[in-house]
Amino acid sequence: MMQNDRIIVTFLGTGTSIGVPVIACNCQVCKSEDARDKRLRTSALLQVGGRNIVIDCGPDFRIQMLNNQIEDIDAIVFTHGHRDHIAGLDDIRAFNYVLNKRVSIFGNREVMGAIKTEFPYIFEETHYLGAPKLDVHVIENIPFEIYGIDFKPVEVLHNKLSVMGYRIGDFTYITDASFISDGEIEKIKGSKVLVLNALRNSRHISHFSLSEAVGMIEQIGPEKAYLTHVSHFLGCHSDVESKLPSHIRLAYDNLRIEI
Repeated sequence: MMQNDRIIVTFLGTGTSIGVPVIACNCQVCKSEDARDKRLRTSALLQVGGRNIVIDCGPDFRIQMLNNQIEDIDAIVFTHGHRDHIAGLDDIRAFNYVLNKRVSIFGNREVMGAIKTEFPYIFEETHYLGAPKLDVHVIENIPFEIYGIDFKPVEVLHNKLSVMGYRIGDFTYITDASFISDGEIEKIKGSKVLVLNALRNSRHISHFSLSEAVGMIEQIGPEKAYLTHVSHFLGCHSDVESKLPSHIRLAYDNLRIEI
């Protein structure tokens, strides 16, 4: 990535694994008419160096592509193998068919194992005609490139599961974290913009709470931070954001920022 390349980030989804509103829930958040309180499963689009790179493709991937009029992607980078982050992979068939192209995917061995379990027909030796066409790239916790764009993994813990966040230039994206080691924090420091998960107000075994996320952001010290992977337990968008420091904002679906 050239030093002067700007990064445009679109938050395709900012909700937790069951989304917001939650099926059958009648709480204030789930009944809110504020569009910012309607959250698809967490995902983001990076537009940099003329490329479209998606971070995670959960079960809402198809509608996220349609909502944002995304007609081409170059790669998908996975944070981890939980279903709310991989379940939409079959829908890349549209890019295969319409654009006559394969799509590159990047993730660690655990992620690729989960994908093979979830979508065994993609990897069968006798190729199923309707299966997505992928180029698979297994990564580790060392820097790598996607079409000349530098990605630096940041390994965090989701309870005991290793999850990959990513730093691209001055931008760092982390979701589903409950712990970040001092060594990995050093990789993030100096980022102008940090995205970090904040599930709810009370503590959770595998996600940062709001106060934990704010504390981590203050420790790292980015110019701006956005909170994602939000559940209905956190509260209505307008109420939560009004109580945050000015440099920390609550992300919402279809928000676009530029770094």
